[in-house]
Amino acid sequence: KIFAYTKNDNGLEINLERETDEGAVYIHTSRPGVSQLQGPQHEKRIDAKYLDVSNTERAYRLESYRSKGTVSSSSSTQLRTYFVRQCSFVNPTPTKEQESDIRETSDKSFLEKATENTLEIYSDVMKTALARTGPVIEMFEVEGSRERRLVIAYKQQTTQSFFSAISDLYHYYDLYSTRKSRSTHFLNRLGSEYTSLVNILDSSNSNHQDVLSKMKKRLRTDTFTRDYILEIIKTYPELVKLLYINFAMIHYVNPAVNSLTPTLSYQRLRTDTVLTDEELYDKIRRTTSNSHELMVFESFLIFNKHVLKTNFYQPTKVALSFRMDPSFLPEIEYPTKLFGMFLVIGSEFRGFHLRFRDVARGGIRIIRSRNREAYSINLRSLFDENYALAATQQRKNKDIPEGGSKGTILLDVNQQDKALVAFEKYVDAILDLLILGETPGIKERIVDLYKKPEILFFGPDEGTADYMDWASAHARERGASFWKAFTTGKSQSLGGIPHDTYGMTTRSVHQYVLGIYRKLGLKEENVAKLQTGGPDGDLGSNEIKISKDKTCGIVDGSGVLYDSEGIDRTELARLAENRLMISNFDISKLSPKGFRVLVDEVNVKLPSGEIIDDGLSFRNNFHLNPMVKTEVFVPCGGRPESVDLQNVGRLLDADNHPRFKYIVEGANLFFTQEARLRLERAGAVVFKDASANKGGVTSSSLEVQTIIERNAQLEFEALWREHQRTKTPRSILSDDLSLAIVKLNENLQQTSLWDNLALRKVVLEEAFPNMLLKQVGLETLMKRVPENYVRAIFGSYLASRFVYKYGTEPSQFAFFEFISPYSLKAQQ
Repeated sequence: KIFAYTKNDNGLEINLERETDEGAVYIHTSRPGVSQLQGPQHEKRIDAKYLDVSNTERAYRLESYRSKGTVSSSSSTQLRTYFVRQCSFVNPTPTKEQESDIRETSDKSFLEKATENTLEIYSDVMKTALARTGPVIEMFEVEGSRERRLVIAYKQQTTQSFFSAISDLYHYYDLYSTRKSRSTHFLNRLGSEYTSLVNILDSSNSNHQDVLSKMKKRLRTDTFTRDYILEIIKTYPELVKLLYINFAMIHYVNPAVNSLTPTLSYQRLRTDTVLTDEELYDKIRRTTSNSHELMVFESFLIFNKHVLKTNFYQPTKVALSFRMDPSFLPEIEYPTKLFGMFLVIGSEFRGFHLRFRDVARGGIRIIRSRNREAYSINLRSLFDENYALAATQQRKNKDIPEGGSKGTILLDVNQQDKALVAFEKYVDAILDLLILGETPGIKERIVDLYKKPEILFFGPDEGTADYMDWASAHARERGASFWKAFTTGKSQSLGGIPHDTYGMTTRSVHQYVLGIYRKLGLKEENVAKLQTGGPDGDLGSNEIKISKDKTCGIVDGSGVLYDSEGIDRTELARLAENRLMISNFDISKLSPKGFRVLVDEVNVKLPSGEIIDDGLSFRNNFHLNPMVKTEVFVPCGGRPESVDLQNVGRLLDADNHPRFKYIVEGANLFFTQEARLRLERAGAVVFKDASANKGGVTSSSLEVQTIIERNAQLEFEALWREHQRTKTPRSILSDDLSLAIVKLNENLQQTSLWDNLALRKVVLEEAFPNMLLKQVGLETLMKRVPENYVRAIFGSYLASRFVYKYGTEPSQFAFFEFISPYSLKAQQ
C-alpha cells in the first residue's frame, strides 16, 4: 500500500508489505539514523518471524537497501527496502570437513552474486565463529568514502533480535546503514511488619513457620510484578540514563590504556553529567512520585554499588555476567551470609551462581517450565530456590574441604529446547569474570573491584550431567589453569569419574535405606517402595540398579507406573541400563492390578475402574495419592517443596499415621522442613536430603566410592543414636549435625593443631584417598595442593569424625579423648 496524507507536514508515507513462509518484501519510507518506536517495526518482525527461528531445515537470508535520494524534493525521507528469502544451500548436509568451506555451506544465489573478495572475508569470519563461543565482529573501511562495513558472524540460534537491536545501537551514535544483509530481576522487600511478626511467632511451631513462609512468598511476589517494574522504568528514561552513566563510569575500561584514540562511547560518556551516589539518590528521590517508584530506582543504585566485576563491556560476550557483593541481601530473608554471588543473563535464560565459602562445590541445574504459568512461578522463586539449594549443599559438604555452592539456569518460556546453548553461554560468561582478558578486541581486561583470584567448581545436577566434558574442555580452550578441576562428573578421558556411571549419589542415599532395614530387622526383598525420579535419570536409574526391594511405583517426567504386586524388575533394569523413561515400559509385564498413565493422556481408566481425567495432574500429585500403599518412599527426583505443610496431611491416614513409614530424601528439598517435622511427629522415620544425598559431592571432591559409603554410614549411625538419646526429630538433628561440623571445622583450622606437623601428617594420611597416597605420596600432595585447601581437608576430616562419634553436645573432655590417639601416633 502507498499512503499519502497531509496532516501537518505534507509528508509522504510509503509502506508496502508482503509476507509468506518462504520470505517477505518490505518497502517503506525511512529517516536515516532514527529508530521508529511506533508503526510497523519491520526489523523486529523480520527478527521474530524469520531470523530468530532460522534453523538447518529452514533458513533465511536477508538483503536490505536504502535509496540514495529522497522520496520527494520537499522531504528528507528516504526509501528503505528489505528482501527476505528462504535459503537454498549448495550442500544441505555438509560433512565435518566441509562445514568450514563457504562454497559448500552457502546459499546458491549468494554464491552467484558474491565477489572473490567478499567470499574471502566471509570465509575467514565464518571459520573464526566456528571456533568461538560468541560472535565475531570485523570492520572494514570502504576506500574513497566515509562508509564502514561491518561483518558479523554468530552461530545459528545463539541470539535473538540481533538484527533490529544493532540498528538501534548505531542509531544511538547518529549513524545509519546504506545496505544490510544477513546470509530483571525481581525486587523483593518484606518490610518491618514482617520482621516484627517473626519476633512474635514461635519459631519451634511448624504451623507458625509455614504461615511465615507463605506470607514471605506472597509479599515478595505480589508487591512488584515484572510489568509493573517495566512500567515504572519507562516513565523515567532520564533516570535510567543517569543510572547507566553511574554504572559505566565504574566499569567502562579507560581505553587510553590500550589506545591513543578514545572510543566514541568513551568520548560520549565524558560529555555526560556524572552525579555522585548521593546526588543520584537525591535526584531519584525528587523525581519519583511515590515510594514504589523510589524503591525500584533505588534498587538500580544498590545494584550498581554492589557489582564487583562484569563482562558488560567485553567485545565478544555471549551473555551478561555480574559478580556481585552479596552484602545487600537482607539478613531476615537470607540468614546465612553468602560469600559469592554471580548473576548471568542470556537471550535464552537467566541464572545465578551462589556460594557460601571461597572454595565451594556444587552442581549446575537446568530449570524447565512446562507452560507460561509454570515459568512465572519458577522466575519468581529462582533466587530463593538457588539460595536454598546452596544452603543445603553447604550442610552436605561437611565431610569435604569445600563449602556449598549451587548454580541455576532458568530457560525462558519459549526456549525450552535450548538447554545446551544456555549452559554453554552461562559457563562462558562466568569464565569471562574468572580469567584475565589478554586479547584486545576479543577478551580484554575488565575493571575488577574484587581484586582477588577466584575459582568456581561446577558439578552435574538436573539437566547438566552430559555437559561437564564440554565445560572442562572449554575452560581449557579459554586458557584456564584450573580446567581439570573446573567440573566434576566428567568422562574418564578428561580425568573425571562420571557420577551416573558409578552411582555416586545413589550410594549415599541407599546406605540410609539399608541402615533402616538393618536397625529394624527388615529384609529388603520384602519391602514395598515408591520412587519419584525415573530410570532415565542419574539417581533414579542407579536406585533401580542397586536396590533389591519390591518397587511398586515410579514417577518420572513421562508419567506414572504403578503395580501393587511389584513392578517387573527385569524390565525396570532394562530401562535403567538404557536411561529410558517409563513411557518405554512394556506394559504387558504388569500384573492385572498394574497401570501406566502418561502425562499427555486424558480419560484413562485404571484397573480399579477409576477414571483419570488429566495425566499431567495425576503425575504431579501421585506421591500424595492414597492409592499408593508402600512402606518406603525414596524421592530421586521432583520439584523442590513438592510436599509442604499445606499438603503433608495427605501423607497421613485417618488415624494420623504416616502412609510411608520410612522416607529417605534423595532429591534436594523435596520436603519442606515443616513437612518433615509433621511426618516425624506422626511416627515416620525421615532422613533429609542434606544427610542422605551427599555422595555426589563427596565424589566430586574425593572421587572414591568407599569413602562415600563410609561417610553415609557414620552419619546414619550418629543420627540414629542421637534420636534414640534425645528424641529430637532426625530432620532437626541433621541440620544440627551439619552446623556443628561446619563450625568445628572452621575453628580447628585456626587452632595450633594445624601447626603440629607430625599430627597434621597423621590426620592427612587418613583423610586423603588411599589411591592418591599410593600413586603420589603424602609429601608430594602437601606440596602440590594449596595450603588453604589442605587446611580445609584437615579441619573437615577431624570435625566430621568427632561430631559423628560424640554428637552435637559432647562433654568437655570429649575432644581430648578424641584427639589423643592421633597425638600418640604423631609422637611415634
